[in-house]
Amino acid sequence: MRHLKRTAKLGRTSTHRNAMLANMVCSLILCKRITTTLAKAKAARSVAEKMVTLGKKGSLHDRRLASARLHQEDAVKILFNEIAPAHKNRPGGYTRIIKMNQRRGDAANLAILEWVDYSITAPETAAAPAAAAPEQK
Repeated sequence: MRHLKRTAKLGRTSTHRNAMLANMVCSLILCKRITTTLAKAKAARSVAEKMVTLGKKGSLHDRRLASARLHQEDAVKILFNEIAPAHKNRPGGYTRIIKMNQRRGDAANLAILEWVDYSITAPETAAAPAAAAPEQK
């Protein structure tokens, strides 16, 4: 019986799963949004939110704990210098999962994992070429 066993195994060994989740959280920190399967997004969300909580505390011990979990110093720097201060007044819920369609090959449910304060800005270059093109008769 699996009572009170909440770890999503994701069909991997524990070391493979921990490395995959660490890489996903580093990609989330660097790129601000990632597209993955729904099960992986739900598993990575808890790791990402724990890392932001460490970043909000900001001590040297917390930085070392985050570095030991994520294994990428550039991601840890961005986490502690940019992402954690942006969520300083937020009590929790730093990420959002947006459900998407199914993947064509294996019908896995896809999802977008992103930071709550992340917003997409519309590119202004789409209107510029239309205005710059001279009219020809």
